[in-house]
Parts: sequence; structure tokens; C-alpha cells
Amino acid sequence: MPGQYRSVSVASIDAPLDEAAVRAHFIGRDAYRRTRFIVVRSAEATAVIRVVKASEEPLFSPIIDLEILAGPEHCALVSAPEVDTAVPTQMARAARELAPGTRSVVVQGRYQHVNFILDPSPLPIRVVEVVPPEPPKLLDQARRVLEVAEDLPPIELHPELFDLRILARTAPAAAYLFPCRGSGVLAEGAEVAYLDEHPSPRDWTLVGCARSRQIHAWFYGREPDTVDMCPRHLAAAAGPSGAADTLTKCCLLEDRIACDGPVVTVPWGSSLAEVREGLRRLARRIDPGWQPA
Repeated sequence: MPGQYRSVSVASIDAPLDEAAVRAHFIGRDAYRRTRFIVVRSAEATAVIRVVKASEEPLFSPIIDLEILAGPEHCALVSAPEVDTAVPTQMARAARELAPGTRSVVVQGRYQHVNFILDPSPLPIRVVEVVPPEPPKLLDQARRVLEVAEDLPPIELHPELFDLRILARTAPAAAYLFPCRGSGVLAEGAEVAYLDEHPSPRDWTLVGCARSRQIHAWFYGREPDTVDMCPRHLAAAAGPSGAADTLTKCCLLEDRIACDGPVVTVPWGSSLAEVREGLRRLARRIDPGWQPA
């Protein structure tokens, strides 16, 4: 996919979109110095070509060679006004939803800008997170990053969510202690308290993680019975899925990102920049050679 849609021109010709006709039309014609690709239209047919100019220096220069990247039998033009055609994840999603199975998809998107993507195959990344709250923060952050990331390859997120209420029921108790009220967790039929409110001690089961246990020990001088809710541990316990490369989080990471093979762990309170960096590291691991054309 071109990294800059200003390198893509659109032209219509009154001829079949076979190589001979395309060459006859374009070879020798002047092209703008920024033009590297041309979306060629003929009636309802579309093709995509890459052009070579005599020089990249003057404002316009004659085309001296070209390559057909996708002929009309393998190319579709779609209209998707909501798609930012500079963002690979948006382009790949539009291609797969609006022209499934097509090798080259040309998208006329937001601002009427036109770009294309060849062989749209988003990288699958599993996101392991706990709920509530809804939406799950890490998943929501990753989605928001991918909606604007022009320098990341197309990525498809595969959420794997663990419900804290279901986790709590693996250790039935009359009272549960959750890390914070902000999650809004309620356990049906049981008393609920929140560690961040420093409640009076009672006989409860903590649904928390290593940091929660440390805080509990600091407040109350003992470690309680615990159901582990650390997404990093849950990801490891669940094992690989269809998207083995995993983004998750852990509160023991306060100011760094951890990479352990196919698992990248960001801090619990990650910024969007940290989530973006986590996705970038996973993408580089999965497809180290990817870059915009």
C-alpha cells in the first residue's frame, strides 16, 4: 500500500486495460513528479499500474516504463467515505469487507482521496484483557491507535476477554475484594468491597494481582485468598490462540514494555503511545519487512 496517497494518480482511458493498450496510452506522457502509481479506469473496469519516469526532479517528466500491478480481473474500486485512505488498518478492513477475495482494492475514501492496497492480509494480534470496565481499556486503546496509525501495517485485533465476575465464581465466597471501584464490578449474591477505598478488614477473597496482594499486605498485614486476574498471567495460562502474537498488560510494569517472544506486555495504565509501541514491536516480529510502498 502506498504510504502517501499523493503518489497515486487517477486516469481514465478509452481502451481495454490490457498491457499493450495501457502502454500505448501512457508511455511518453508526462506525469507529475510525485506520481508513482496510477489507478486506471476504463468504463467499469479498473487497473493499477506503477510508473517509471525519466526523472524525479522536474515538475513533470515523461513516463518511460510501467508495470501492471493488478489488471481489471483482479482489481475492484469501492467507495467508502468514512475510510482514511492513509491508514493501512482502515484500508485493509475496507478491502476485506467491501471487496472480499479481491487481490487489489482501490478505495475512494475520506476527503475523496484515492489509494489502493494489494493482497490485504492484516496481521492477527490477540489482545488479552479483563472486563469490566466496558469497553476494555487496552482493547479500546489499541483500536483507537490503529484508526490513525499511518506507519503501522494492517492489523486485525482478536480480543480475548476475561470477565472478573466469572473469575470470582471460580472461588465461591461470601465476600470479594476487587482492586478499585472504577471497574464497577459487582458479584451477584456476595458482598463486594474495593481495595482502593481501604475498607475495614473482613474475611474476603481478593480478585486481584501481585500488586493488589502487596497493597493488601501493606494495609492489613497479611495476604488474602486470591483469584489471579493479571492479564499477563491469564494470557499465558490460556495458551496461544489463532492469533498467537499477543498484546496484554501488567501493573508490575510501571514505566516499561516487556517483550517475551510472541507476547508484548505494556503497563496497566498505558498511554496511547505505549500501546502504539507495543503494537509496533509485535508487527515487527510478525512481518519485519513490512513498510509502505
